[in-house]
Amino acid sequence: MNPVDLLDYSTLRLIWWVLMGVLLIGFALTDGFDLGSLILMPIIGRSDAERRVIINAIGPVWEGNQVWLILGAGAIFAAWPMVYATAFSGLYPAMILILAGLVLRPVSIIYRSKLQDRFWRACWDRVMQFASLVPPLLFGVAIGNVLQGLPFSYDFTMRMIYTGHFLDLLNPFALLTGCVALAMTIMHGGAWLAVKCEETIAFRARIASFAAALCLIALFAGAGVWTALGIKGFAIIGAVAQDAASNPMTKSVSRSIGGWLANYGAHPWLMAAPSLGVFGAAAAAYLLTRGDDRAALGASALSVFGVVATVGVGMFPFILPSSLDPRSSLTVWDASSSKSTLFTMLVATCLILPAILAYTAFIYRVLRGRVSKEDVEADHGSY
Repeated sequence: MNPVDLLDYSTLRLIWWVLMGVLLIGFALTDGFDLGSLILMPIIGRSDAERRVIINAIGPVWEGNQVWLILGAGAIFAAWPMVYATAFSGLYPAMILILAGLVLRPVSIIYRSKLQDRFWRACWDRVMQFASLVPPLLFGVAIGNVLQGLPFSYDFTMRMIYTGHFLDLLNPFALLTGCVALAMTIMHGGAWLAVKCEETIAFRARIASFAAALCLIALFAGAGVWTALGIKGFAIIGAVAQDAASNPMTKSVSRSIGGWLANYGAHPWLMAAPSLGVFGAAAAAYLLTRGDDRAALGASALSVFGVVATVGVGMFPFILPSSLDPRSSLTVWDASSSKSTLFTMLVATCLILPAILAYTAFIYRVLRGRVSKEDVEADHGSY
């Protein structure tokens, strides 16, 4: 028996949709608090010593956290090549800005400590903050545009045609979802600093995270209402061949206001995702007022999970809808790699992912505890 036949094509596609979500949520959870911490660093760090404490609070883990982004991008490239090609072509300027931010962040972290000059460090602090602010904001903007549909289509040769421009991406709804992602990132980063930094900094971090959590609740609820009342969702008309060869042009698609809520109506238990997004943030805000920092970080993580999952389960089975030609929209069932490719990748993932999770858990356990000014000054290898 051929091992590939152990799982049918539709099951493999569904597994890889879930895995893609897991990897993206992993990135939002881990690199999210890195980005949020550095956004807050020039604000709650009142002196050079305090800013060094904040940087070193993420110093041992920020490089490893970016593995989740690499894995997520690699999974999209290998499992969903049409999605990868279309998204990176249509959103190319935004992706370049995101990558520029992700490149500038390590550069600023490393170069900041090269000189003792106050002006030098202040400049790199601002670069670090800006480079950390751009990725979550633009990731959120990208999600907002995906929910509205991107202006692309396929011709009879399956060549993708994109008619949008970068400034078109900066529409009001997309800017709102960008602010949702930014507030979520700051909340998570502040909760992390409350756990990892000495009390003076932790106190300010609690205030910042508390405020961001309240903003997240308001913005997330506002985006939900706008999605329900002002955004045309997508739906497949008729039956779809879930195990057929990938070809998005074989289906019919309709659009309607509130269409993205259809999955929640058909499966009410999916409401757990947006509920976690709201109640996780509310719980984090409450726990921060009580000084229960570790529990607040856990609640913040639940909120991040809920916010990201809300988009995924609401859009299913769509991955990249098209506003120009709805039939060209890419879904779980018609935009994947071949069955053998998905199976081979699944085997490799089952071997690699547990090792990554075990190593990550080990590193976080070994490096637990708060960072103080004394620790930073005593360690000549610190940032």
